[in-house]
Amino acid sequence: MATSEGFLTDEQREMLKTASQNAENFLSSSPKGLFPSPLFSDHHLKVPAAGKSGTAGIAVRHVRRSHSGKHVRVKKVFVLYSIISDGGGGKGTWGKLLDTDGESHIDRNDPNYDSGEEPYQLVGATISDPLDDYKKAVVSIIEEYFSTGDVEVAASDLRELGSSNYHLYFIKRLVSMAMDRHDKEKEMASVLLSALYADVISPSQIRDGFVILLESADDLAVDILDAVDILALFVARAVVDDILPPAFLTRAKKALPESSKGFQVLQTTEKNYLSAPHHAELVERRWGGSTHITVEEVKKKIADLLREYVESGDAIEACRCIRELGVSFFHHEVVKRALVLAMEIRTAEPLILKLLKEASEEGLISSSQMAKGFARLEESLDDLALDIPCAKSLFQSLIPKAISEGWLDASFMKSSGEDGQAQAEDEKVKRFKEEVVTIIHEYFLSDDIPELIRSLEDLGMPEFNPIFLKKLITLAMDRKNREKEMASVLLSALHIEIFSTEDIVNGFIMLLESAEDTALDILDASNELALFLARAVIDDVLVPLNLEDIGSKLQPNCSGSETVRMARSLIAARHAGERLLRCWGGGTGWAVEDAKDKILKLLEEYESGGVLGEACQCIRDLGMPFFNHEVVKKALVMAMEKKNDRMLDLLQVCFNEGLITINQMTKGFTRIKDGMDDLALDIPNAEEKFNFYVECAQKKGWLLASFGSSVGDGSSKAVAAT
Repeated sequence: MATSEGFLTDEQREMLKTASQNAENFLSSSPKGLFPSPLFSDHHLKVPAAGKSGTAGIAVRHVRRSHSGKHVRVKKVFVLYSIISDGGGGKGTWGKLLDTDGESHIDRNDPNYDSGEEPYQLVGATISDPLDDYKKAVVSIIEEYFSTGDVEVAASDLRELGSSNYHLYFIKRLVSMAMDRHDKEKEMASVLLSALYADVISPSQIRDGFVILLESADDLAVDILDAVDILALFVARAVVDDILPPAFLTRAKKALPESSKGFQVLQTTEKNYLSAPHHAELVERRWGGSTHITVEEVKKKIADLLREYVESGDAIEACRCIRELGVSFFHHEVVKRALVLAMEIRTAEPLILKLLKEASEEGLISSSQMAKGFARLEESLDDLALDIPCAKSLFQSLIPKAISEGWLDASFMKSSGEDGQAQAEDEKVKRFKEEVVTIIHEYFLSDDIPELIRSLEDLGMPEFNPIFLKKLITLAMDRKNREKEMASVLLSALHIEIFSTEDIVNGFIMLLESAEDTALDILDASNELALFLARAVIDDVLVPLNLEDIGSKLQPNCSGSETVRMARSLIAARHAGERLLRCWGGGTGWAVEDAKDKILKLLEEYESGGVLGEACQCIRDLGMPFFNHEVVKKALVMAMEKKNDRMLDLLQVCFNEGLITINQMTKGFTRIKDGMDDLALDIPNAEEKFNFYVECAQKKGWLLASFGSSVGDGSSKAVAAT
């Protein structure tokens, strides 16, 4: 119990006295220096008297300043003797006489506690990564979409999230999450991708998103056993839904190792899904379909409800039917088909405009879907014009009506490029396209190159030569190898007759700029375009430097640029000439060098006393009419070397029989003219002889009179050089 002299009990005082005496005895008997005397003399334990500060029993705390300037209190606890028998050093022994804590222990319940005494702590702050934040945010958007199935809300949330440059990661996360779920979520993911295409996510980001999916296929396969098949089905579905071009498969294959799962995915897509009969319907129904109807069935329903509306005039019922379709992301198809119907049935135009206006005012068809519908129709006007001749002018008349009534954004007027001069130019181009389609079809039937050239000259529109080239190759690509071979042969003839190199370069640029659109209709468009380009180089229609010019005028990462690179690779390959001359099945399957060797032998045999008829038959048996310019070239060179004009008799007979056309004659003479400098090194009077042959050919009708002026220019240059 505490007394008036202090707060310690009598028992505690006795214990303290005993401990002090024992400590003094220990210190006096200890070696000097073990416990310096000032240790206790400077720091006496004091027992406060009653009424003093309530710190009795607490060891005095001394404050010292560290090198850092911070106050640090060091608490020293003196335990002089272990009262408890098993403490410290054990029973009957000394315990820990002195225990000085190396660290400061601060009691926040201590009345003398000061928060400033707390040791400093470095707290690591997490730096926010925008991409990580985006990935976390889209997970919640996807989860919510899988729960509600609301496409519009998902599109709106993604739009509000911003960070559009990260949308490719949204595609990866959406598909990878759906792959590990049921067919319902897989179908929902495909539907959402189709809805977001172009409106929220750009086509290039769609492609990039699938690329990173393919690159991560090996990782996905670790967690999802049938990842290859599921991802292949997603790719096939994207192609069927027109959000990936078929050419994507070819390009992606080149970027992936053949041993990777991503490469297996693309192979599975091609073999198991896109090559199967009725593959579109099978792919669309594979996961059951969110509405259990295919895209074609939706289009049919839209067409039916629009025709019913034209007959009944009930806009309310039509809007209800559109709403019940439940495909708000596909309303651009409603707009497109409605406008086409207004063009087909002129009396239906007021009703169609009324329906679209009401659908817009009710918010049934959004402004973005409305603009997308107009844009899609504008892109297909050329094809539509084949069925509706005045489609272009009708479409242009609808735009200002829609803008004035407020259901089409005024900015669309600028993109449509409507003015009087542009309309007149468009009409001229349209007429030219209609005419050349007929001319090309006739050529594919008759194989009559001179007739085609006459027809083009009669049109009198040489400024549209690049358009003709684009139309020729596009039509040939959608046909068999026979027509493709005919197109390549025709290009060679046109280059000699009426097409400049610039015309051909510009035509290929137009083709390559629209390569991605072409790929939607022609599966192997990229490869075939590369073959046409490479074949043009082999046929001397273009030179390799022209490919550089074409590539420089295309976007760096577009499909057209990839096609140009592919053409360069084809040309650089071993035996490129042989393979490219036979790429469409043309010729007899001989190598170019073999053909040249056969031509040389038959000419030598004829020159040594052969018969004209037999020589002509040998030329005919070669079966390479597009290569007869080589016969002309070698015959002229041989005539110069042998100083024997007998070869001219052979060329005359070949021309009279139609075996060698004026086009091939011109090309053969042109090749001699181009190589005149080298030829003159071996044949000193080569230029004089060549001019004589040109005059002879012009008199006999093998060459056009215009060829003489160009030769004269070349000859004068050669003379000046010598």
